[in-house]
Parts: sequence; structure tokens; C-alpha cells
Amino acid sequence: MAAWRALRWRLLRTPGPGPARRLSTARDRAGGAGDRQGTSRCRCPRPRPRQEFPSPEEKPQFPGASADFADRLEFIQPNVISGIPVYRVMDRQGHIVNPAEDPQLPKELVLKLYKTMTLLNTMDRILYESQRQGRISFYMTNYGEEGTHVGSAAALDDTDLVFGQYREAGVLMYRGYPLDLFMAQCYGNASDTGKGRQMPVHYGCRDRHFVTISSPLATQIPQAVGAAYTIKRADANRAVICYFGEGAASEGDAHAGFNFAATLECPVIFFCRNNGYAISTPTSEQYRGDGIAARGPGYGLMSIRVDGNDVFAVYNATKEARRRAVAENQPFLIEAMTYRIGHHSTSDDSSAYRSVDEVNYWDKQDHPISRLRHYMLNRGWWDEEEEKGWRKSSRKMVMEAFEQAERKPKPNVQLLFSDVYREMPPHLRRQRAALERHLQHYGEHYPLEHFEK
Repeated sequence: MAAWRALRWRLLRTPGPGPARRLSTARDRAGGAGDRQGTSRCRCPRPRPRQEFPSPEEKPQFPGASADFADRLEFIQPNVISGIPVYRVMDRQGHIVNPAEDPQLPKELVLKLYKTMTLLNTMDRILYESQRQGRISFYMTNYGEEGTHVGSAAALDDTDLVFGQYREAGVLMYRGYPLDLFMAQCYGNASDTGKGRQMPVHYGCRDRHFVTISSPLATQIPQAVGAAYTIKRADANRAVICYFGEGAASEGDAHAGFNFAATLECPVIFFCRNNGYAISTPTSEQYRGDGIAARGPGYGLMSIRVDGNDVFAVYNATKEARRRAVAENQPFLIEAMTYRIGHHSTSDDSSAYRSVDEVNYWDKQDHPISRLRHYMLNRGWWDEEEEKGWRKSSRKMVMEAFEQAERKPKPNVQLLFSDVYREMPPHLRRQRAALERHLQHYGEHYPLEHFEK
């Protein structure tokens, strides 16, 4: 009875195309009949036909989902389909699988993609060894994931905002970030734009629209959504891309970011590098569903899974996602399947949790650099002599920047107290004065000659 009263009240309150409607009663119908008996001709307009409402039993009326009723108890299985397919454009030998999907990139652009990947690879090797020699404190390589960096970077506009995690140095390198600034940041010297305050590989560049990297996992995801919402409100014809690993997708910030992006309809691309491991935790122990792309539809995200070792597949997916994100103001999720060939960082020894044979397979059989090299060799755009010449010259460039960074002094110690407040507050002034007194008395115990005066 209560349900019937609620439905009747809803019908009474529902506005129609004409005057406010109400349910007719027996008294109304009787009065109408009496009026017609006393009047030979009625000039009143004919009553509108009553709007039919579906029975509540025919379709659920709940506001939280769109579905039909079921009369059989059945739980949804975790993997309702065999698996989201992996989009690719070229095979491991560099041959185009479907000519219709070939992005037809010009030779100059393909060479830039290849040279950026190989230059990044060379820089990684030198800086990794420098950390092992005690020259820098920390480093993280990008071995095996170079294709996800440059393929996506090439598909973006230069003004699109980038939120990285800590393994996207190739994106910044593709945008023209110079080697000497990479080195300056890792050494924390006086040329470092961050003034030596960040640990190595935490790059940032305002001019190249690359937001400074932060160590805590997934904090950049909701931040990227907020930036994308601002861009949408400003109608700035830009997009935001946010990089993260599959391990970071297990953080609560990922849930918040995905949900906000969908409900606020933000022009953001979530780019997940699924490289198989969250430090030492394999994907088999991280989740039970079908990877990260399978989560997208649950949040209302347009989603795709791509071969992250195929630079053309990454390019095509990012290009289309960027176009539609800006044109339609909606978020996209790209899951790039790849493999982390190197250790998680210089603080990690991956031989403790994976075999050498596993690493060698990906390094020798399915590497993004070798795949693109095969493509260029097939097209006649590259040969062994050019390969040797480029490897030699790129190593020389990296070594010159490396040696220059080592010679430069560290930033002035006074910079410890600046760039937080517009005017230095009293407590920081007291701390600075205390440091000055301390160094006056015990300065000989510190390598002050290595710091800029």
C-alpha cells in the first residue's frame, strides 16, 4: 500500500506538456458528466490522453545503474571475456601487420623516435654505472620501456601537460630537455633547476610542461585530473597525460582520480605502463582481474590495451585518445603492455625474484628499440654503419654532459631556506642563523668547498 501511495504521489507531481496534471477521481468524473448533461455544446478542449508509465516490475528504476531485472541468482565472474586484446601495428621483426593501421610517419620523425630511445638507453647505462661507483646517490633506468615514452610523447602537442611517475625520462628527452640538465638534476649541482632539493631522476620543467616528479606512488593521478578540469574550464584546447605503473594503479589515489575524471568529464589520458612488476611484486600477486584496462569501463573510461614495445601502436592510441579527449572532454585509459628489463632502481636486485632467462628473453627477443630498428632497416632508412656512428656520437654527448655535471659545485647552502614563502618567516630566519653559526664553528668538518658561494 505504501508503494502505491508513493507511485501515486509521483504521478501527481510529474509535470506534463500542458497545465499541471493530477489523477482524476470518481467525484471529478461524476461532475464532468453532470456538466455535459446541462450543456448542449461543450467548447472545452478535449482532455489530453493520460501519459502511460511503465510498471515498476518491467525495468529497474534505481538511479545508480542501468540494467534489467534477473530472476536467477548468478554472480558475475571476474573475467567475463577471454581478455582485452593487445593492439599492435608491427610485429617483432618490424613488419606492419595491418597496412590500414600504419601511421605513415615520415622518415625524419621515425629517426627522432629511434634516436631518442637509444640516447635514453645510453644515458641510463652511464648514470647507472655512476651510481654504482658512488658518484650519485640513486638512479632508475628505463630499459625496455623506451617505446612507451617516445611513442606517446610524439602523439602529444608540445603544450599538453605531463604528469610523470619516475620512469618517463624519455618523454622529457623527446621534448628537447638537454642532457646537461638531466645530469645536473641527478648530481644535484648548481645548474639543477630544482636547486638540488630533489633526489635523482625526479625531473621537472615548466617550459616543457612537465610537472616535477614526486616519489609517493599515484599522487600525480588526482593532481592530473584537477589540472585537466582547469583546462576544461578554461577551454584551452589542451590535454593532460598522466603516467603511472600497474603497481600505482593499486593505490587509492588511482580510484579517486579515475572516478573524478569520468564524472567531471576531464580531457585527461591515463597512461599505465604495465611492466610486469611493482618493484618485486609480479602482476600475478597484484590483482586477479584482467589487468588495468579492464577497470576502465567500470569507471566510465574509454579504454584500450596496446603493445608497449610497438612504438607505432603507442603512437596511434595516444594520438586518437588525445584528439578525442580534447574534442569531447572525456578521459581515456591506455594500458601499455611492456617489460621492465632493468632493476626497479639501484636499491633493488631483481635477480632475487626473477630469472636471468626471463630478463634475457625480453632484452633479446622483444625490445622496442630493436623492433623499430628492424622497421627502419626494412625501409632502407638505416644501416649498420649509421648505427655504429650514432652509438658512438650519442655516447660522446652523454659523457661530455656527465663530465661537465661532475665538475660543477653544489648549490649554495642558503637555498635550503628559500622558495617556500614569499617572505621568509621568523622561524626560518632563526634556523638559517643557527646554521650560519654552526658552520662558522665547525665548517672544517663539512666539504664546503664543493658548494657554490
